[in-house]
Amino acid sequence: MKFNQEHEENNFPLTRFESMLKTNDVLFFDSDEFENIVNHYLENGKIALAKKAVKLGLDQHPSSSNLKLFKIEILIFENKLDEADRLLAELYELEPQNEEVYIQKANIFSKRDDHKMAIELLETALELTDADADIYSLIGMEYLFMDDFQNAKYSFMKCLEVDEDDYSALYNVIYCFDFLEQHEEAIDYLNMFLDKNPYCEVAWHQVGKQYFDLKNYTKALAAYDFAIISDDTFIGAYFEKGKVLEKLGRYNEAIENYQITLGLDDPTSFAYLRMGKCYQKLHCDDLAIEFFLKTVKEDPLLDKGWIAITDFYTKKMDYQNALYYINKAINIDGENVLYWKRYAKINNRLKFYEEAERGYRKTLELGNYELDTWLTRCDILIYLGEYEAAVTNLFEAIEFYPESPQIEFRLAGLYFSLNQDEKGYFHLENALRLEPDYDIILEELFPFVYAKRSVLKKIKKAKKS
Repeated sequence: MKFNQEHEENNFPLTRFESMLKTNDVLFFDSDEFENIVNHYLENGKIALAKKAVKLGLDQHPSSSNLKLFKIEILIFENKLDEADRLLAELYELEPQNEEVYIQKANIFSKRDDHKMAIELLETALELTDADADIYSLIGMEYLFMDDFQNAKYSFMKCLEVDEDDYSALYNVIYCFDFLEQHEEAIDYLNMFLDKNPYCEVAWHQVGKQYFDLKNYTKALAAYDFAIISDDTFIGAYFEKGKVLEKLGRYNEAIENYQITLGLDDPTSFAYLRMGKCYQKLHCDDLAIEFFLKTVKEDPLLDKGWIAITDFYTKKMDYQNALYYINKAINIDGENVLYWKRYAKINNRLKFYEEAERGYRKTLELGNYELDTWLTRCDILIYLGEYEAAVTNLFEAIEFYPESPQIEFRLAGLYFSLNQDEKGYFHLENALRLEPDYDIILEELFPFVYAKRSVLKKIKKAKKS
């Protein structure tokens, strides 16, 4: 519910109300003043104070419909739906043409996941009021709850027809276009919107994002420039423009745009991170690491910052430092498969094979089923002498890669090493059938097996045929 609120400078009733709460005095306020006080607290998320104001307001104005509606709104927020329903029924008997009754009733149905009924009630509310922008927006949200993005889109468009300044509705329209992967249609709609509102920085910003998704970076850049012309303090436009300039390889210009955002608002970890990436592309390593470190100082919980530092040191083959920083990232997001993959590779480079094996095992547990992951883990297990575990690992892999010569050669070598020659010959023949030239796997990992006369004989025969 939206009611006119006094300007902060003239909000004397609010000051009086809060003074009354401190002194326990009982002061009189008219119903409009109570409504403004309650609305202020609700908009600022101060539910307890809103409840207190509603109670005192109804004590002084027991017949106020708007205060009753505020009470109902709070009850719905607290999921006290039966009590809210009862009060709404009483209010409906008194004011069956009050659109707010239908809106709050719709909120109850929405809370109960009956979004179709919520929409029906909101459509009834539309018939009872001229202030329909907010109701169209509510209908749009109900369609979103139902994953009906097409109807949600049309509802938010209706909202914008009534109120062109409702940027949240504009964002929701574009969200629907994006979900439906209708990028060209989104651009057409935004251009139509811009014909009426040529200096709408939000619309230009959204045009830029659509062109970015379509990899049309030249047009994306132009759109962000128009957004900045419309509002030269629009931080989001500078960020997005920076990303486009990176795609175009114009790293110095990208840095300039990220730098502008630092001057417009408090520094952000994202800006520092992107600047570090740009300096890295420009081979300014000292500045790159400086900004990566600024990133994690600004936001120590930003795992992408720690990953950037990890990758920086990995490229320099400074694996000791890389290991330190990958552990930082994993401590923040221990379920990220790519982080564990890095952890495994770094430990492997450092010849910390037990930890490397643990990293690859964790990677597999998290669903990374790339063939290379299975094979590398197997090779580490072979090095550690864990032949049985290596076999188990390969049989898990073979479910995903049933025709892999890399797997079959390794199984052959492992079974020969375990003195299970029958199984060894079986997998050797499978491997040779698939790709005999991969015999180098056997030669490198199991030289003593490769040297067996019977094995060499089978390999030579397979290569001749």
